[in-house]
Amino acid sequence: MTNNYKILFIGDIVGRPGREVVKNFLADNKSKYDFIIANVENASHGFGLTKKNHDELISYGINAMTSGNHIWDKKEIFNYIDESDFLIRPYNYNPKVPGIGYRIFDDRIIVINLLGRTFMPPVDCPFVSLEKIINELKEKELFNNRIIFIDFHAEATAEKQCFARFCAELGVNAVIGTHTHVQTADENIIDNTCAYLSDAGFCGSKKGIIGMEYKTSLRRLTFSINERFDVETSNPYTLNACEVEFFDNRPISINRISFEYYKQEEKESED
Repeated sequence: MTNNYKILFIGDIVGRPGREVVKNFLADNKSKYDFIIANVENASHGFGLTKKNHDELISYGINAMTSGNHIWDKKEIFNYIDESDFLIRPYNYNPKVPGIGYRIFDDRIIVINLLGRTFMPPVDCPFVSLEKIINELKEKELFNNRIIFIDFHAEATAEKQCFARFCAELGVNAVIGTHTHVQTADENIIDNTCAYLSDAGFCGSKKGIIGMEYKTSLRRLTFSINERFDVETSNPYTLNACEVEFFDNRPISINRISFEYYKQEEKESED
């Protein structure tokens, strides 16, 4: 087995356009990667994840699914999250919440999902939670010789940067941020040990406001009145992602990906 291992991390998938561009990209590129992770908390009409879309995304070649605060928006998640071998939810929710916060995949990689706390719903401290996970993995002799990969779902860049440096000190190998749906340009390898990107971006309509229709977003921001968000479905569709290559468990490169796709039909109903 080669010591090189390449992981693709796909930013927040938003609705049908997000699923469509992921399908198109992976059809031509999934063979380039040893493991594929995607954040799926907005994959079903922009909020949450249905079982149908969960299974659809697996069929495209996704190996692991991370999430965030919106994973609970489709109530059917409570019916299947404990049965899924692919999906994880943020670890730092109350431990009585269904689902799990990290999982060992492929006997080579451990994927961890954590929520930030700045401008986010109240959850347990991600720093303390990570220490708990690392100690648990070490006690079970699962920590060494595996890639430790974290999706840190958070709003504030300062919190993400500080958390990533804390992760590097603990021996984590990659921290990729999600949640803002805007891809950042600060990819680097911290102390030559931990690959980092503040936010991977999103997958969906490029004309949307972080994937949602402009008019509904404008009314909500102008009048400060809650209004139903609808997913933007017009061309072009964009996929934001990053690829991280490892030698053994040490990251040797991290690169952003921005891919555009034009669907033949300009407008399509969302499900």
